Amino acid sequence: MLSLTINFYNMEKHQCAECPIRAKHDKNPKSLIGRFWRWHIGFCPGWNKYFASLDDEQREALRQKYDLKR
Repeated sequence: MLSLTINFYNMEKHQCAECPIRAKHDKNPKSLIGRFWRWHIGFCPGWNKYFASLDDEQREALRQKYDLKR
């Protein structure tokens, strides 16, 4: 399991835009999976890198969509 985690973080292309868990959150944010995803992005290094790689307009759109504070 650890090797899967390490491989995920070494990937050059971020998978966050196509994440199936994120899609479940978008469909039903109050579901258990949706709430898990929202909690998870608070500390996920992959999400932080993905978010930082976006341009200002895309970051602002995600801040509004997901009510992100930072």
